Amino acid sequence: MQEIYIQDKTFDKSSLLAKGEYENCIFNAVDLAGSDLSDFTFIDCTFSNCNLSLAKLNRTVFRDVPFNNCKMLGLRFDLCAEFGLSFSFDGCQLDHSSFYKTKIKKIVFRNSQLKETDFTESDVTGAVFDNCDLMHAVFDHTTLEKADFRTSYNYSIDLDMNRIRKAKFSISGIPGLLEKYDIDIEK
Repeated sequence: MQEIYIQDKTFDKSSLLAKGEYENCIFNAVDLAGSDLSDFTFIDCTFSNCNLSLAKLNRTVFRDVPFNNCKMLGLRFDLCAEFGLSFSFDGCQLDHSSFYKTKIKKIVFRNSQLKETDFTESDVTGAVFDNCDLMHAVFDHTTLEKADFRTSYNYSIDLDMNRIRKAKFSISGIPGLLEKYDIDIEK
């Protein structure tokens, strides 16, 4: 079966997607929850108000793809095609998702919820976590150099187990950096 190529098209909540390559497309309020998006290609596409929770992402290509106000629970971004992997998230729910061993330098997470999201062994050098809830997010042997956590909260990052050189934190985030020492810090 030959894959399709679609360019410059807008999809809405009633749209069905066929496996193929989508370039410069807009997905608005499309429900893709539980869909198999394996081997799909999305280049310069925008997803707004979509539900992609538990979608399968085996070898899925995302290049320069912003996600805005999307529900994206339990996604395995670590299974996406690595080459050119680049996306951003604004106002998204990414709880229980995995970025295990992904290289996503300079990624931007803005106003997003990342509860119990796995960043183990990933490289998020220069990433921006702007106003994000990182409750129980996992940072284990993660490269966080030059990452910006100043406005994020509820994170716990072991300074000995991660590379954090030149990362930025606010005073209010210090308890999340010292949590393993079981000390009381008063405000």
